[in-house]
Amino acid sequence: MKVKSIYVNLPIKDINKTKDFWTKLGFSFNPQFSDEKALCLVLNEGLIYAMLLRQEFFSTFTNRPISDNSTTQVLNAIEVDSREKVDEIVKIALENGGIRYRESTDHGWMYYDSFADLDGHQWEVMFTDINQLPK
Repeated sequence: MKVKSIYVNLPIKDINKTKDFWTKLGFSFNPQFSDEKALCLVLNEGLIYAMLLRQEFFSTFTNRPISDNSTTQVLNAIEVDSREKVDEIVKIALENGGIRYRESTDHGWMYYDSFADLDGHQWEVMFTDINQLPK
């Protein structure tokens, strides 16, 4: 089984603040699937997207309550091309309202750091060098 692409759906409070936050991190949006109720954050064109849905709109897709940020239901992990890119993204996130929820971790072959975005969604940004993986 192979899926064509993945769309992670996350509730947000403010479209404009969310768009500004992710734009400052260097990401773009697919305007075809973005409007006043939703943003389609492009994580990897053609493969991976995050649908950032205003809470009111998000609630139309589920019969469960939306988390109040006191619990964690999902950790979003994204891989980038270098350790420097990990540090850059997390630094910009923290400078623009993101919150650190744990310190960076270096396993030699894998390095990652973390932040919670404006709506409390937790993101791990990682770099891996499979050639450094212990045998």
